[in-house]
Amino acid sequence: MVIKTAEFVKSSGKWQECPEGTMPEYAFIGRSNVGKSSLINGMLNRKDLAKTSGTPGKTQLINHFIINESWYLTDLPGYGYAKVSKVMRRDFEKLINNYILNRNNLVNLFVLVDSRHSPQNIDLEFIQWCGESGVPFSIVFTKADKLKPNILVKNVEDYKVELHKTWEDLPEIYVTSGEKKTGTQEILSFIQKTNEFLANNSVTFNE
Repeated sequence: MVIKTAEFVKSSGKWQECPEGTMPEYAFIGRSNVGKSSLINGMLNRKDLAKTSGTPGKTQLINHFIINESWYLTDLPGYGYAKVSKVMRRDFEKLINNYILNRNNLVNLFVLVDSRHSPQNIDLEFIQWCGESGVPFSIVFTKADKLKPNILVKNVEDYKVELHKTWEDLPEIYVTSGEKKTGTQEILSFIQKTNEFLANNSVTFNE
């Protein structure tokens, strides 16, 4: 997929305030400081479309971008470890859960996982919640450029082993680097093929 246009649409504090859901939508979510903004910018070949910050929990709203005037990319707040109050963290969780479960045009949720770490309970629990809630999702390992290849392979395999304890079949898995743009075309190809399938089958979305 060639990214011809990528424009910020709006930030929403409630899922009901999101843009009209008439186009396919792909959302990105992960633990705070997982490298989400860097991956989005690398994928769209933009330097600062999604705002990056050294402070975990920077994204506190649902941020919508329209890509090639034909689909939405959504940047969701990070979960866990953000330096915010417990009340605000619960508000984030409610915002995220309501968006994921109620956004009718959400085609796929990309769950970002930091490849530098061994399997984290917070990620495993969120992935489990997605499965139990019937949410279509993929797993995206980030920051692959920060590891030696053999360690990267081991960490990814460790996650697969852990997931296979409760999953018979695993979702699509991507290994990426926002800085090196590794794996970004694979994600875009998935989105393009999915959009083509929806168009060929005359799938439409309504609020």
